[in-house]
Amino acid sequence: MNPSPTTTAPLSLKREGDGLLIEWADGARTHTTWRTLRTVCPCATCDDERKKPANPFRVLSDREVAAGAPAPVRMKAVGAYAYQIEWNDGHSTGIYTLDALRRLGTVLPLA
Repeated sequence: MNPSPTTTAPLSLKREGDGLLIEWADGARTHTTWRTLRTVCPCATCDDERKKPANPFRVLSDREVAAGAPAPVRMKAVGAYAYQIEWNDGHSTGIYTLDALRRLGTVLPLA
């Protein structure tokens, strides 16, 4: 069963520990690590990269080395259905729908 747009409306989004804590309109709370969000970036470039075979000789770019662990620099709403995250590695083209954020998050016990 897919959540309805009403239940997938976030009441609050905030940084917590190593990730994003979202409190949802239906009372649920989810936490998703920044690493998970960066790894599953939904943009076409990242999707293409994930489809390529692993390259054991790949050298990290200077930007990736300087960035270290994935962390958001900025996060902005895209209409009423998604958020776009700009990452510390300079990447910013992924748009994460509310449904995806809900699905990716680990459900936390109610407070």
